[in-house]
Amino acid sequence: MQRYFIRDATINDETIKIDGEDVKHIAKVMRMEAGDEIIVCSSSGQSAVCELTSVEQGQVLAKPVRWLDEDKQLPLCVTIVQGLPKGDKLELVIQKGTELGADQFVPFKAERSIVKWDKQKSDKKLQRLNKIAKEAAEQSHRTTIPAIDEPCTLSQLIALSESYDHKIIAFEEEAKAGESSKLAQTLQQANENDRFLVVFGPEGGLSDNEVRKLEESGFTSCGLGPRILRTETAALYVLAAISYHFELMR
Repeated sequence: MQRYFIRDATINDETIKIDGEDVKHIAKVMRMEAGDEIIVCSSSGQSAVCELTSVEQGQVLAKPVRWLDEDKQLPLCVTIVQGLPKGDKLELVIQKGTELGADQFVPFKAERSIVKWDKQKSDKKLQRLNKIAKEAAEQSHRTTIPAIDEPCTLSQLIALSESYDHKIIAFEEEAKAGESSKLAQTLQQANENDRFLVVFGPEGGLSDNEVRKLEESGFTSCGLGPRILRTETAALYVLAAISYHFELMR
């Protein structure tokens, strides 16, 4: 059953209003009509099976048939801090990271980031990234869409990290040195509902200066196994490890 996310302001017990691009998807792509059913999710994580009552140009109306009790979120609140990579790699991390359960994405202006975030195009870029996250959340049957922040500096990242229970750095030099236990140890120590922050460098990795300052702020550097992963692969590796530990092993 097709899933759509809507604003809480459009929800009540009688009528749910769907607007924007989802109207075109329902009417033109899916060719749905009154009487068809969809799943609607609110920004607060509620979801309901709804019956379409009106499919018109510019607006779709539906009524709740039954509210669902869905448990689709990772047991931990995981924030991915991704050093700004080249090309469309950030889009890939957000798309696949959403499917794997990340709660938030924070692009990071790392020292070795080749790509620079264009402030004049920031709103348009964030709109595209949020659209990718929304579509990935719908495809993977999530009940919430992860948040996507504007890019942060190192000092902003350190300030952000103060509210987290666990803070780790995926550092390739640790992997090269054979370190392979710190991530597992962190997961063993973590509890459900803890806040988990993971930092990944861009293609050139994190600088020694960045790692030193992060470690001084309570971060733990770790390797991700014996192989060196691409920047767009590393975040997905960690999310998969968290899912395995807290969802498949419980």
